[in-house]
Amino acid sequence: MKKILIVIVLLTAILLPREVQAWGTTGHRVIAQIAEKNIKSSTKRKIDKLLDNYPMAYWANWADFIKSDTTGRWKHTHIWHFVNAPGGLDRQGYIDFIKNTPQQNVYSEIPKLEAIIQNKNSSDDEKRIALYFLVHLVGDAHQPMHMGREEDLGGNKISVTWFRNPTNIHSVWDSRIVDNENYSYTEYANILNSISKDKKRALQAGTLEDWMYDTYILANDVYANISNGAELSYAYSYRYKYVMEEQLQKGGLRLAVILDRIFK
Repeated sequence: MKKILIVIVLLTAILLPREVQAWGTTGHRVIAQIAEKNIKSSTKRKIDKLLDNYPMAYWANWADFIKSDTTGRWKHTHIWHFVNAPGGLDRQGYIDFIKNTPQQNVYSEIPKLEAIIQNKNSSDDEKRIALYFLVHLVGDAHQPMHMGREEDLGGNKISVTWFRNPTNIHSVWDSRIVDNENYSYTEYANILNSISKDKKRALQAGTLEDWMYDTYILANDVYANISNGAELSYAYSYRYKYVMEEQLQKGGLRLAVILDRIFK
């Protein structure tokens, strides 16, 4: 089973269009690497055993790669990566909205994946696949365009140029701002993980609902400062570079909290 999954990862990493990858390959690997650096040693031992000593970063983009699968096995999971909500909601309004959204989404699925991993009756394969999804979806929950608007498909319909190259605002947040820094995922994770323990604890505070509302507020800011046809380059990158980096930090550190809880 695991060998088949590894082949899927290697092949689809080449074939999958970047525009459908949340955070792009670099961003998701950064988040997974930060999480791995902040979990308890006991948690890491259990995860290493489950993943046959592959680092979490290796599997961090698997949930995107399987979108290229043609068997239909994973088709139902495509909607797990986001949750659309109208703009302008206050905290309680947003939480009520995502709790009552009938379609499966990133908010509804994260607790289910945690439950699969914690369930003593789950097979190792079931736990492993749930972990692949969990690592990825916690990252998605911190990408603002995955908390975007239904009418523009989370910014996919908002056309922009990035350093004169045609793209859309969703893709800019998926990968363009991250990749503009020209770090490997290990370099970036080491840099972003160097913050103080006090700041780490502050970023880890709260619930899944709190974390997603934080991302939603950022999404509102992104929408307020973009227009169709905008020409983006250095000024936009400078404006959101540190915001983007904090989202990667939050994603990794909060993933660590979740992993420590479910592998205790």
